[in-house]
Amino acid sequence: MENLMPVYRLCHIFWIILLAALGYVSCLPVVGDPVCTAGGHAKYSLIFTGKWSQATFPKQYPLFRPPAQWSSIIAVTHSSDYHLWQKDEYASNGVRDFSEKGEIWTLMKEIEAAGEKIQSVHGIFSAPAVSNGTGQTSTEFEVHTKHSFLSFMVRIVPSPDWFVGIDSLNLCEGDHWKEQITLDLDPYDAGTDSGFTFSSPNFATIPQDVVTKITSAFPSHPANSFYYPKLKHLPPIAKVTLSKLKGNQITGFSTDQSNLIPTSNEIDDSDPVLETPLDCEVSLWSSWGLCRGRCGRGGTKTRTRYVHLNPANSGAPCPNLEESTECRPENCI
Repeated sequence: MENLMPVYRLCHIFWIILLAALGYVSCLPVVGDPVCTAGGHAKYSLIFTGKWSQATFPKQYPLFRPPAQWSSIIAVTHSSDYHLWQKDEYASNGVRDFSEKGEIWTLMKEIEAAGEKIQSVHGIFSAPAVSNGTGQTSTEFEVHTKHSFLSFMVRIVPSPDWFVGIDSLNLCEGDHWKEQITLDLDPYDAGTDSGFTFSSPNFATIPQDVVTKITSAFPSHPANSFYYPKLKHLPPIAKVTLSKLKGNQITGFSTDQSNLIPTSNEIDDSDPVLETPLDCEVSLWSSWGLCRGRCGRGGTKTRTRYVHLNPANSGAPCPNLEESTECRPENCI
């Protein structure tokens, strides 16, 4: 019997390895986010600041019907196994409806379903919309040790399906809550509409694409409203500041919107005003016109082009829009 023990142990190890390979057993520790041991609850303020100005983003900046503005904030506190949205992943139906049309009902149902099914959502909260591109809005929210992550979305209005936001920011750091965080926000494309400009008509992306970050060079189409090929990085179009409120341990939470605090639409004067140079953009040359002149003496013909975009903020001026060259008149005897 003693001689059989090593063989039995080898067989036992073999079966564990086989089951692990099949996904039934995990023999290796899972590496993930550090466990939050801060204890209790914490309350935070959230201040969203829009920095979308005509000086910073002069290309096709929307001035009318509707002018540049921000939707209300949709935010969630949750555990590490939930995502409101993710870069390089497909947007849910709720994220699609919100990023394209500002409709929240499908997204709210998805969030509530996640909270009921896998207990991954702690609270849902919102903040009022901002009626211009450079205003502010704010609210308060709660987190606790098992749901220490924050995610939110704000729709860029108008836009095809563009938004800014945060995916799964952990506010707990080991045994304590983070005191203050300020983050610049970049635009994202939900991958559900193929419009290039802020005011593009609806044009569904079929098949649906994944969520992607918009940069100064991507999408690389010259018509894109964020296409600034001479810039290494886009200026931040918004920012968010999260501050832990002192001496405010919370014992419960709410999923309604009664925790909103007053909105301020004043421009944040603490940030310098950036001006993005916008070079003049012109069309291709037209074909050459008829050769005009007298037979035997030569003539001239002309071609033209027109301005796509006027320069702004000391950008390169427009070149000549008309060009002439010598020619011989046709049909001369």
